[in-house]
Amino acid sequence: MPADQPMVLVVEDEEAQREVLGYNLEAEGFRVSKAANGEEALLLVSEENPDIIVLDWMLPKTSGIEVCRQLKSRPETRGVPVIMLSARSEEVDKVRGLETGADDYVVKPYSVIELMARVRAQLRRTRPAAAGMRLEYEDIVLDSETHRVTRDGAALKLGPTEFRLLSTFMEKPGRVWSREQLLDRVWGRDIYVDTRTVDVHIGRLRKALCQHGGPDPLRTVRGAGYALG
Repeated sequence: MPADQPMVLVVEDEEAQREVLGYNLEAEGFRVSKAANGEEALLLVSEENPDIIVLDWMLPKTSGIEVCRQLKSRPETRGVPVIMLSARSEEVDKVRGLETGADDYVVKPYSVIELMARVRAQLRRTRPAAAGMRLEYEDIVLDSETHRVTRDGAALKLGPTEFRLLSTFMEKPGRVWSREQLLDRVWGRDIYVDTRTVDVHIGRLRKALCQHGGPDPLRTVRGAGYALG
């Protein structure tokens, strides 16, 4: 599965439900990581950098509520959407989950189809390119559905790796991405690529973006990485 497909972390202590969720998410085209308890979830978040977390409330060791609270208190994970799953259907429980920082709250038993729709809805907000949406930054337009990029109306020729790099930058203009973060997002953790390879493809992307003229929109942040704008 392409490394730039969104990563979903499923945190569920009931193995049958965990496997069903994982199966359906993979069938939808997502990469999936799974955790059976809160402590494992917090460890995987730091290792896998998921794009969204489907989190059960009732977990052994560390509860889903506490996991959510910790994630939302950290600057590096605050923006990761959390969909809370719970058998608690009382309004006070929903309010508590949302006030802890959950972005959505789904009551068990739930419809898998509806849950998939809620996952996609959250990703449209945080990973618009992966959701097939059109991205714009100044005079650059990227259509992730047709894989076309234009600048000031002129079509640009980009290789597949440069296209994924640009998608990553355009989803979060201004954010500084380290070489390691770009390797994880664009190439994936399962493939060994030297960090210098990132520099090579950034150079190609810069050349492609400026092939019809215009200033270089990419910024090199010494000792940190690269950013768009």
